[in-house]
Amino acid sequence: MDNPGVRISAKVDYAVRAMAELAAAPVGGVVRAEDVATAHEVPLAFLLTIFSDLKTANLVRGHRGRAGGYSLARPSAEITVADVVRAVEGPLVRVRDVGLRDLRYTGPATALVDVWMAVRTSLRTVLENVTLADLVAGHLPGEISAMAAEYRAEERKRGRETPG
Repeated sequence: MDNPGVRISAKVDYAVRAMAELAAAPVGGVVRAEDVATAHEVPLAFLLTIFSDLKTANLVRGHRGRAGGYSLARPSAEITVADVVRAVEGPLVRVRDVGLRDLRYTGPATALVDVWMAVRTSLRTVLENVTLADLVAGHLPGEISAMAAEYRAEERKRGRETPG
């Protein structure tokens, strides 16, 4: 089995998919958590916890009542995937739960701090440049599409098929 390296948790995956559902709703539209949970086969209790985190981060609004549910707190073009990740899990990159500013290595591993910083910068390049509007439109920024195409080409060379 392949080791995925950088791991995208189920919580992040569910959160981004739920936010895409809200972004796909008509402007100002309210989406029921139950409908999102059913559509994406997410346990409702877990999804409600995610929505609570997203609400705390001011990314969604909760609506009470019979027609209640959730809506985006601001336009989908103003919410990045990075915003969602940070809302449910905190910083994009931590090493052993230590912030990159607080890492100190000595000897031959001194430059490793710079490697971890480059990893964070790479993740930010992708996650901060893809908005919910991009996801819903199915049209990603050129640089991001190029990265995905490069990945697919490398996987084909290895004899592995990828979606898309």
